[in-house]
Amino acid sequence: MTHKCPHCGRPADDSKANADRPFCSQRCRELDLMSWLDEGYKIPGPTAGDPADAGDDDGHGRLNE
Repeated sequence: MTHKCPHCGRPADDSKANADRPFCSQRCRELDLMSWLDEGYKIPGPTAGDPADAGDDDGHGRLNE
C-alpha cells in the first residue's frame, strides 16, 4: 500500500520495509527535519516566555503559595 509523501507528494511505501516512512526517501525525511530545525514549521500557540502565559505555577507543575 502507498500514500503521498508529506514532503514531495510522490508515492511512498507504507510497509515496514520503508525505513523512511511516512516519507518516500531519506532525502525527503531529512529535508522535513531541516524545516523543523530551521523553524519553518510552527505549532500555533503563545510564544514561550510570553508574560501573558504567566500562571500560578512555578514552571515545574507546582502551584505557588
